[in-house]
Amino acid sequence: MKQLHLFLLLLICSGAIDAADIRLKITKRYLNLPVSQKAERQVMTFEADGKAERSFRIRLATDSPDYWVFTDVTTLKGKTLKISYPGASDAALNRIYQADEIAGQDSMYHETNRPQIHFTSRRGWNNDPNGLLYYEGEYHLFYQHNPYEREWENMTWGHAVSRDLVHWEELPSALLPDEHGTMFSGSAVIDYENTSGFGKNGVPAMVAMFTADSPEKQVQCIAYSLDRGRTWTKYAGNPVIDSKAKWNSHDTRDPKVFWYKPNREWVLALNERDGHSIYTSKNLKEWTFESHVTGFWECPELFELAVDGDANNKKWVMYGASGTYMIGSFDGKKFTPEAGKYYYGSGSIYAAQTFTNIPESDGRRIQIGWGRISHPGMPFNGMMLLPTQLTLRKTKDGVRLFNMPVKEIETLQTSLVEKQSPSVDEANDLLHKYSDETALRIKTTIKLSHATDAGLSLYGQQLLRYDMNFNQVNGVFYSPEDPTSMEISADIILDKTSVEVFIDGGVYSYSMERRADARNNDGFRFFGNNIEVKNIEVFSMKSIWK
Repeated sequence: MKQLHLFLLLLICSGAIDAADIRLKITKRYLNLPVSQKAERQVMTFEADGKAERSFRIRLATDSPDYWVFTDVTTLKGKTLKISYPGASDAALNRIYQADEIAGQDSMYHETNRPQIHFTSRRGWNNDPNGLLYYEGEYHLFYQHNPYEREWENMTWGHAVSRDLVHWEELPSALLPDEHGTMFSGSAVIDYENTSGFGKNGVPAMVAMFTADSPEKQVQCIAYSLDRGRTWTKYAGNPVIDSKAKWNSHDTRDPKVFWYKPNREWVLALNERDGHSIYTSKNLKEWTFESHVTGFWECPELFELAVDGDANNKKWVMYGASGTYMIGSFDGKKFTPEAGKYYYGSGSIYAAQTFTNIPESDGRRIQIGWGRISHPGMPFNGMMLLPTQLTLRKTKDGVRLFNMPVKEIETLQTSLVEKQSPSVDEANDLLHKYSDETALRIKTTIKLSHATDAGLSLYGQQLLRYDMNFNQVNGVFYSPEDPTSMEISADIILDKTSVEVFIDGGVYSYSMERRADARNNDGFRFFGNNIEVKNIEVFSMKSIWK
């Protein structure tokens, strides 16, 4: 990115590209910027008092914008800002305006395809969750974010906080691109023992570790905050890990760091080329390579869980971005696989991460994943899936990872239907009236009797399809605890654009885009010959947005 900016600057100075600019005295909180998907991307630069403030690639609208994005310029109030954009007309630049409200504020969170029970950013693209952390009553969600367009670009750390894992408040972006590159994925910890020396006056530092991506390589850097993640200072000694030469690979990214109490040191899982590497450090600044496990791609996780809640029987879980995991042991230096890989989830989920610093009194391992789901016509794209709790349980096939929505989701629920053993026709009639609800939760168990497949559809989309012949649930191999069982239970959560399904208590889960077939008028419908609906519960889900 730095090299690209220098190249464009040389072109501008040589006259190869005409650089237009405007000057604004900043008196408001936001700059609102018009975007058109038909326009070519160019680099926009901000300069205040002769100092470069930020630069980013954007499709500045030359005529009517498709949508508006914004950037917070609170820190520049009182300064004269020079905005430059190669080849722009005065008319295009003059559409940029400052205000204390975001363009489209009145309709925000009520847009046609805005999820109502999942986090989405106000504007722009978002993907991987980053830096999931609990601290002083707040759950922090950082995430990969392009504030300036609904497509991937300008990787920045977006930031949102919640006090209940349900309602989220989006804050200004936390980490912006710098001389080392754009801000790729990473994690965050609280340095209670001030091993880094970043803490001051008894306030422990919140330390983020992230990948900086440039065309040459990916390196690992750190930054710290002393005000609960609201502002950040990048470490002057960055990068703290540069391993391109060791692996002869550009792909060294997504650090997940945690405190390993037995050795009183920090442990880092880092994806490098063909798997996850383990590093250790005493101070978050100097890192030692320890070991490597092949077989994973991107976004490592490594954590310990009790099996069936037994504190005397614990196992370690390692997973990557794809939703597959291994179970094994860990001695602080090396993860030793004992079983796996297995799927715990599939579909739209990718790059899931778990929260660090959850209080011992809570003790849960809570995860959020990126939902790779589009939102047509919206000024944002991508979403976070519902927070879920991960547990290890014994099954007939050994210990497996289970995944279910956190209990806090229930605060959104209002019971609509609860019925034991309805006939299929009765169950269809009960559900039909809710076919057009924005957000809904359905819990059901169905039994197949001399039927090879059955399930539940909504306007032709199969939310659940259990195929006993091929042992598949919605096209993915699944064998129930009892291989001769003809029953399957599902917890189905629908939002405007998404469907999340948790099978048999969470031993397997999947997510997908909610996509009705315009040619189908059935609404909800249980399908399959000779099936029995053992039970059905339906809940409405109220919006998380004010």
